[in-house]
Amino acid sequence: MTERLDPIEPSEAVRMYLAERSTEVSEATLKAHKSRLKYFLRWCSEEDIDNMNTLTGRSLHRYKLWRRDDGDLKQVSLKTQIATIRVFIRFCESIDAVEPDLHTKVLSPSLGDADDHRDVMLDAEDSVAMLDFLRRFHYASFDHVLLKLLWHTGMRTGSVQAIDVEDYDPESEYLKVQHRPETPLKNKKNGERLIALSADTCAVLDDWLAHNRPDVVDDSERVPLLATTHGRPHKTTIRDAVYRWTRPCQYGAECPHGRDRDDCEATDDQKKTASKCPSSVSPHAIRRGSITHFLTEDVPEKVVSDRMNVSPDILDKHYDRRSEEVKVEQRRGYLKNL
Repeated sequence: MTERLDPIEPSEAVRMYLAERSTEVSEATLKAHKSRLKYFLRWCSEEDIDNMNTLTGRSLHRYKLWRRDDGDLKQVSLKTQIATIRVFIRFCESIDAVEPDLHTKVLSPSLGDADDHRDVMLDAEDSVAMLDFLRRFHYASFDHVLLKLLWHTGMRTGSVQAIDVEDYDPESEYLKVQHRPETPLKNKKNGERLIALSADTCAVLDDWLAHNRPDVVDDSERVPLLATTHGRPHKTTIRDAVYRWTRPCQYGAECPHGRDRDDCEATDDQKKTASKCPSSVSPHAIRRGSITHFLTEDVPEKVVSDRMNVSPDILDKHYDRRSEEVKVEQRRGYLKNL
C-alpha cells in the first residue's frame, strides 16, 4: 500500500461519493446508487473493513460473490450492482482512498445466451437518465416520443408502430390500441385496449403533434402517430433508435465497460453499430424493464397484465425480473400493519 493513501471509513467514502453525484444525476439515479451501496457498507461491516485503503482486487471479487449470493441475484441484476461499485471505486481513487486503477479490477459479470434473451432489461435508473437527456436536448422529437411511449406503456414494437393520431385522446389522456389488417397486433383483437397516459406523456405527445411530427400519411392513407418523413416508421427504424439511445454514453453517462467513445465500435451511428454496445438493449428489453418497474412500484399484477397485454402466467415467467430480495421487502410492506 502506498503511503499517500488517506485513511477513510467506507461510510464516509460513500457519503462523499453521493454528495458529489448529487449535482450530476437525477434524484432517482442517486437513490438507486445509495440503495446499491448500502449492501457494500453491510459487507464491509461483516468483514470488519473500516478503512477503504485496505481494499484490493481480491477483496472486491469476494464482495461480488457475496452480493450475488446474499441477494439471490441473476446475472443481469448483479451486472448493474457491480457497475455502480466500479464507478464508486473510481471516485475513491480520485480522493486517495484506494489504490490507483483499482476500479479496473472490478470485473463485470458476463451474460450468457440465456441472460441475453430472457433477463436483459432496461434498468429504471437508466431509463430515467435517458429520458431526462432526451427531454433536455431532443424534446418532443421522434426519438423522445418513441422512448417515452415504450417505457411508460410497456408496449410491443408492433403496437407503438400501429397507433394512429386518431387513437390518441388528449382530453381523456389515453391511447387506443387497435388491431387493423395493415398493422396487426400480436394478439390480434385480444390485444386491443385503452392505455392510460400520464399528464407529462400527454404534454410530450401534444408538442410532438403541434410542432415536430411530419405531415405525412402511410401507404393506406392513415395518419400514424409516430411518423418519419417517409410515413409510418419501419420496425427496423424503431429498433435502431432504441439501440442507439440505450447506450450509456449516448445520454451522458459514464461507460460501464471502460471504453473510449472515440475508439468504441458501437458509436458509429452511420454504420448502425449501436447494438454492439454491451449495455444497449432491444425494444423488448425496454418492455421487460417497464413491466418490472411497474411491479417494483407495487402496481398490482392484474393492472400490469392488462396494461401490457400479457397473461399473469407469462408475466411471471418471462417478464418479472424482480429479485427475491425485492419481492420479500414488498410483501413485508403489506404485512407490517397486520
